[in-house]
Amino acid sequence: MAAVIQLEKLTKTYGSRRGLVELSLDIEGGEVFGYLGPNGAGKSTTIRLLLDLIRPTSGRATVLGLDPRADGVTLRRQVGYLPGDFTVDGQQRVDECLTFLANLRGGVPRPRITELMTRLGLEPGARIRSLSKGNRQKVGLVQAFMHEPNLLILDEPTSGLDPLVQQEFLRLVTEARAGGQTVFMSSHIMGEVEAVADRVGIIREGRLITVDTVARLRERSVRKVRLTLREPADEAAFRGLPGVEDLTVRGNEVRCTIAGSPDPLVKAAARHTVTDLLCEEPDLEELFFDYYSAAGQEGRNRATA
Repeated sequence: MAAVIQLEKLTKTYGSRRGLVELSLDIEGGEVFGYLGPNGAGKSTTIRLLLDLIRPTSGRATVLGLDPRADGVTLRRQVGYLPGDFTVDGQQRVDECLTFLANLRGGVPRPRITELMTRLGLEPGARIRSLSKGNRQKVGLVQAFMHEPNLLILDEPTSGLDPLVQQEFLRLVTEARAGGQTVFMSSHIMGEVEAVADRVGIIREGRLITVDTVARLRERSVRKVRLTLREPADEAAFRGLPGVEDLTVRGNEVRCTIAGSPDPLVKAAARHTVTDLLCEEPDLEELFFDYYSAAGQEGRNRATA
């Protein structure tokens, strides 16, 4: 499908401070794209540039085939946006707020709004000012999804949500993709991105480090493994296996890290009776560390070349 978001060397600086550096990226129609990075990496800056909330220093952005600056009104009609800090009139009740926002969009069927409030566990009569952070976030999600836009742009969408509501949010994203909508969501939580994203981009200090599927990112990362055998382990049987590092054998317990395919380790363990197996998938911070370290080393290599 044609690209819904196209970024060409998009750059944003704030005086001497870096915001975004020559970001080039294509997001295809109908895909869920996870945009990962810690606070300050440039995720929100990217999203604000997409919606013309701020202007780029240089470079170009096209969203739904439109220029965010020249075609801003037309573009925003087709976008559902949840900012990182969702704020509305605290005096309004939930249903009043959502009705007001729906009317600004030219009207949204009331059953659609009711369905979303029910699914997310929102009390229609509650005053906005009385809501917790998580419940205010639910209001933000309803207003982003309710008009079934062509493109959903969600900045840290599960912030403040409890685990059950997070799962309902992921179902909403899955349904949106099934309906042909495109979803661009920033996050620092690998689990939620892994569950729904087709592709992932990792950003570091305003620069895009990599774009890939979550599965391939994990294949290239390091996992921690602990094996417990019925009998004492033979260290020689595990040492030197492809991808196995940091090997420690104590009695009937084997600990190591493994990069790439676990097949050689599994075959070596199969010669014993395995009573317990623990494999720790790398969390997001570890993936960041791996890619940040690699990117930093590459930068140092270029500087000394």
